[in-house]
Amino acid sequence: MSGVRAIVGFGRTVADLAATEAFYRDGLGFVRVAPPEPVPAAEAEVMGLADRHAAQLRMRLGRQTVTFLVVDPPGAPYPADPAATDPFFQHLAIPVRAMDDAMAQLAPLRPVPISQGGPQRLPASSGGVTAYKFRDPDGHPLELIVFPDGPPAARWRDAPGLFLGIDHSAITVTDLDAALAFLTGPLGLSEAQRGLNHGPEQARLDGVEDPRVDVVALEPPEPAPHVELLHYHVPAPRRPLSISPRDQAATRYVFSAADLPGVARVLREAGREPRISTDGAALYCAGPDGHGFLFVAA
Repeated sequence: MSGVRAIVGFGRTVADLAATEAFYRDGLGFVRVAPPEPVPAAEAEVMGLADRHAAQLRMRLGRQTVTFLVVDPPGAPYPADPAATDPFFQHLAIPVRAMDDAMAQLAPLRPVPISQGGPQRLPASSGGVTAYKFRDPDGHPLELIVFPDGPPAARWRDAPGLFLGIDHSAITVTDLDAALAFLTGPLGLSEAQRGLNHGPEQARLDGVEDPRVDVVALEPPEPAPHVELLHYHVPAPRRPLSISPRDQAATRYVFSAADLPGVARVLREAGREPRISTDGAALYCAGPDGHGFLFVAA
């Protein structure tokens, strides 16, 4: 066992911390955890940032934290004309108390829409949720979501406010079997739910034509928040890119783990190339499609 316990946060590389803070604060109800600060040395080391000036801003929504990273000199800009089928796609799914109220608060920020025609109500076969996808000022995707009933709705029922937290983060993958092997093998996540989404509502939600997409929910031992895999049969995923943590399209899951050397060992046995800091306080590894995974001591 790797000792991976829970998702304790998420990371995004951005161009401007002030613009990012204003968007997430005013549009989505995030609050600042602390003023911008240097990236911890161990994390900078494993993410290949030791030779650059790197600062971070931690913001919280409910019980979940997102760390925004700015790097100088910066890496590559966010790719032009991004789509939900790009392998670097990673959204944060934010459950909301009322979709109309959430859209009204977000509207003055004028985010770039992904979804066509506003929020979409998916059929019961695809979960019955109402959802809307859009992008932050850097291009990173986000999703507002209303759960109709069942365990997801119950999980957020008592959360305060309009924007309730981060339920999960979804990544687009080109090879579902490889992604599952990585996440359920060395990381020890378990498959909680699987479905095949399609139809006009899914097309409008994702902003792509006639999609057929596997949606697989994976849970760490402490199951909230969780990982969601998006594997498009149609349209085919496009533009595999090599993305480093300094690049603007870079994203990260942040996991806690009881034994970082043990995590590094099982990742190497699985054919990955993890980097562990010299003090053993942080570990970084890219997944099969280049998504970032940062591990910190539990």
